[in-house]
Amino acid sequence: MRKFLCARRGAAVFAAALLALAAPTYAASPAAGEAEVVRAQVVKVDAGRGKVTLKHAPIKSIKMQAMTMPFKVKDAAMLENLKAGDKVTFSVATEDDELVVTRIQVAK
Repeated sequence: MRKFLCARRGAAVFAAALLALAAPTYAASPAAGEAEVVRAQVVKVDAGRGKVTLKHAPIKSIKMQAMTMPFKVKDAAMLENLKAGDKVTFSVATEDDELVVTRIQVAK
């Protein structure tokens, strides 16, 4: 019985380590005033939930590859003039372990 409990505990520790490795981690956000500006295309705007889905270029400051994903926005008012298909530039910050768009504007 003792061997079984040791093996079971070892398996639990191993599983916890795998989960920790699989969890997304983000590098620290750039310092204030040094926010990285990233190019993207708006895929979907969900103003009611305060979210925007962006197909974005790599975000070097947090070591994130280019991809399409939803982002929470700091202020839902930023979404008022956005629509799917718009080309934009944006900046993100990490707040409470979540990526939040802090600035977004239609690209010129």
